[in-house]
Amino acid sequence: MRKIKLQLFKQKNGQVMIMSLFMVLFAFSGLNAQGKKNAPVFSNFVYQGNDDVYKEFPLEEDEFYSPILQGCYPDPAIIRQGDDYFMVHSSFAMAPGVPIFHSKDLVNWKQIGHVLDRPSQLQVQHSGISAGVYAPAIKYNPHNETFYMITTQFAGDFGNIVVKTKDPFKGWSDPYKQKFNGIDPSLFFDDDGKAYVVHNDAPDPGKELYQGHRVIKIWNYDLENDQVVEGTDKIIVNGGVDLSDKPIWIEMPHIYKKNDKYYLMCAEGGTGGWHSEVVFISDNPRGPYKPAPSNPILSQRYLNPHRDNKVDWAGHADLVKGPNNDKYYGVFLAIRPNEKNRVNTGRETFILPVDWSGKWPVFENGLIPFEPKLKMPEGVENKTGQEGYFPNGNFTYQEDFSSEKLDYRWVGVRAFPQEFVSTSKKGLTITPFEENIKAVAPVSSLFHRQMHKSFSATTTMEYKPKSEEDLAGLTCYQSENFNYVFGITKKDKEYFLLLERTEKGKSTIVASTPVDIKKPIQLQVVADNDDYRFNYSVDGQTFQNLGGTVSGDILSTNVAGGFTGAMIGLYATSANDAHPE
Repeated sequence: MRKIKLQLFKQKNGQVMIMSLFMVLFAFSGLNAQGKKNAPVFSNFVYQGNDDVYKEFPLEEDEFYSPILQGCYPDPAIIRQGDDYFMVHSSFAMAPGVPIFHSKDLVNWKQIGHVLDRPSQLQVQHSGISAGVYAPAIKYNPHNETFYMITTQFAGDFGNIVVKTKDPFKGWSDPYKQKFNGIDPSLFFDDDGKAYVVHNDAPDPGKELYQGHRVIKIWNYDLENDQVVEGTDKIIVNGGVDLSDKPIWIEMPHIYKKNDKYYLMCAEGGTGGWHSEVVFISDNPRGPYKPAPSNPILSQRYLNPHRDNKVDWAGHADLVKGPNNDKYYGVFLAIRPNEKNRVNTGRETFILPVDWSGKWPVFENGLIPFEPKLKMPEGVENKTGQEGYFPNGNFTYQEDFSSEKLDYRWVGVRAFPQEFVSTSKKGLTITPFEENIKAVAPVSSLFHRQMHKSFSATTTMEYKPKSEEDLAGLTCYQSENFNYVFGITKKDKEYFLLLERTEKGKSTIVASTPVDIKKPIQLQVVADNDDYRFNYSVDGQTFQNLGGTVSGDILSTNVAGGFTGAMIGLYATSANDAHPE
């Protein structure tokens, strides 16, 4: 069953043009791919983490690891309502969008779905991997008992949008498009029932003083119409803490109210090595705001670059009261570079306790090297990796795809998984799109985030390509321009396994070999920090290597740029351009 959907794009001059014909393919179990001999079937997937830090720092009974979410779960935002915590993250061009997690204690987290889980909310079909959905913020308004998520979606003629719900477990509304520019919006609901939006924006025309000069604006927000109030915008921070220092990229503002004072907390310094978190205070939500004398309150930028178990780029934080109400906690993004200082796991979600017993919030140990583990809040039991809670540390995740519903950790890029996958007793079938992994278009690849610097990922695949345009296998994917493909294709009457490396959009075949496909083949990638090896087995027991040891450089944000981490994909295409030599 196929539906053709027109995607419309409004240009700045108001003209409407057809962006594309996007094919939405509903792939239910047993419905779409069973008769296609060139559709691969993946019968299992095993991911195993092997980072040294978790071997060197085993947990004691009253400890838990930070990051609390490993891999590409950046830009965390958090809210507490009653005893429930909800946390959301950026998803860029991944589909579904904005993963949402739930916890009762800040230690044990379950993913309960995605906020943007259908095409009416998410239209990233033609977004580069680091475009799409940026920096969500989640808030609760007690005056109407409603949860709100506000974010910027650089796709589908959306811009800044708000969605809302009475119950985060039951799904979210379609988007309310907002009439303001800029990025990183956040809502604030005051005790008197009034609502506000704060966000990052460019300075007024002609007033940009240097590259990276940004401002924080505030608007009044109309709750009845879910729209900012025209003409109420006001700049409340110009540049950052001290404009004379030429601070860059003041962004991701959050307003908190405590002791009748309003606190504005923002990221500053850009999301790389100079990243930090700063805070301001005011008697009024609309300002004026004065910076704390001790800014930044969170950063790793001043430390020895050669420190052990290095964590860096810390910032983009959000605050919440802890489960015992005795202190606050802050969630934030940071990275764990590998031994060559490359960032393959992407921006991850970390947590620290926050002392707010005085005038200013203070991240405990937020300006010294982070430790890999923390003391748990009193009375909390560490159940990570058990009872459906997300694992952390070194763990093994196994999937046989026997469930009718995919685990929430699996995502597509520019395409919802249900558009190209189906499950059955045999495993996961991928119906290939007529696009390959290098296209800025929906790709038929089901992705799992790389969550460790050192890991292995192994899958068993049954596949018989019909022509050289057919290919299926594994991909290690940083973006459309930087990736590895490890798959089976056909040349003349022979079947080949090949390893292709794509850097800056240019592809080369690292190695290829004839392969027997009479039986299912096992494909495996093993990473030891920057060293990646691609292995295969035709007998289910003995693995052989193809291509030797290759560099993971193209899977790092240092080389590829952008904001995402590397992902491992189960991949198929009917537009293969990688041919054995």
